[in-house]
Amino acid sequence: MSEPAVDVVEFLVTAHTYTEDEELDEGDLPPRFRQVFWSDGSIERPLAVTQDRARTATGVDHPWDAVSDLLFTQRTEFSGEISLTQPDMALEWLLDRVEDDRMASNPTLAYAARDEDGVSVTREEARADNQPIQADRVWIDSLLDEYFDEEEDAEMLDLVHILAPEEIETTLDDLVLTNDQSNEVQKIVTAIENRDYLASIGLSEIGKILFVGPPGTGKTTISRGLAHELGLPFVEVKLSMVTSQYLGETAKNVEKTFEVAKRLSPCILFIDEFDSVAKTRKSDEHAALKRAVNTLLKSIDDISLVRDEVLTVAATNHPDQLDAAAWRRFDEVVNFPKPDQQMRSDILRIVTRDMQMAEFDPDAVAEETEGLTGSDLRMVLREAVLQALTEGRRELTQEDVMDAVQGFEERDNLKNMDMIDGEGAAIAGDGGHDHDHDHDHDHDHDH
Repeated sequence: MSEPAVDVVEFLVTAHTYTEDEELDEGDLPPRFRQVFWSDGSIERPLAVTQDRARTATGVDHPWDAVSDLLFTQRTEFSGEISLTQPDMALEWLLDRVEDDRMASNPTLAYAARDEDGVSVTREEARADNQPIQADRVWIDSLLDEYFDEEEDAEMLDLVHILAPEEIETTLDDLVLTNDQSNEVQKIVTAIENRDYLASIGLSEIGKILFVGPPGTGKTTISRGLAHELGLPFVEVKLSMVTSQYLGETAKNVEKTFEVAKRLSPCILFIDEFDSVAKTRKSDEHAALKRAVNTLLKSIDDISLVRDEVLTVAATNHPDQLDAAAWRRFDEVVNFPKPDQQMRSDILRIVTRDMQMAEFDPDAVAEETEGLTGSDLRMVLREAVLQALTEGRRELTQEDVMDAVQGFEERDNLKNMDMIDGEGAAIAGDGGHDHDHDHDHDHDHDH
């Protein structure tokens, strides 16, 4: 029997079992099935399997054609709904064709097969391995729709970038961490796993972390990788935008940003460019901005990993600009230095693991790239790949990479040149400055 039939029958058995037994909840449905039934913040029984839903959930182009010759399936001509005429026969047919790993990804199927011989996976084990509902984009969007008005809160929602963990491609395994960073990540994971215990002993002032280091050293990427690893939504706020736009409503927008994080909890709230707070506090800026900064610091005080299930991470490229009031909001400070030679070598190995390399020596490249960040190294390799492609090659050589290193350093030197006076030079200078600014932020996201 073809694989498409197995996929569609699994979907039908899952929908039937979930409809029949109200003990099952959203956490028992695999994400690929859950999303097609999610509507207005919940999943309503009965779960009707239409052609479109089956196609989206299984990836089978013609779901009915895949199962139409089976004795236990039927289709309602008027609605096009596909269903089971003999659920027990369908389950038995399916169990003859699926392995334990398939069962382990579908708690509802494990539940349906609980009394069958030879089934070793329990519903509880499958649930533990199943992506939580909070990791689904549909769950995030439905919560935002429920609690925030599209028109009234448009300004605030523009300031917040929300990623579902399923949308984050970088994992912690893709990153090279210092010992301090690794220890901090482990501490965070342990704290999240032991929230109930920490609450019981009255220890709630934890889970507010400041990442400090130059652009491109991985502050954003580690935070995103952590969200992916833990299956948590990632709520990112660029503070420079908050403190430069919407003057009249800035304080209110700051408060609502934290409300978004609390609604999406458990989640990670990542506050980028935190040094813009200090700049505002020291300056004679508009009074509305000062109110916004005070609101921000108070909001950080009020939010808790233990109580609100929100891990708060702030990042700064300019720790020297932070005052004591900003520093004391955080219970942990983690340093993100530029990578040393061994780290650069490890980064190069990871970035090139899927590339075609000929006699590549990452240690030799690492020796020649002192001062480059992880995202700089990624940019070097990107340039090497593109140059090779223009020459009709997909395999990279050591020479390609070293040429790209030299080209990168030459471009880097151009940014630091003093331009001669003149109209053309002024334009070039302005453009160079803007590029440098954008380049810095892009770097911090790339690595």
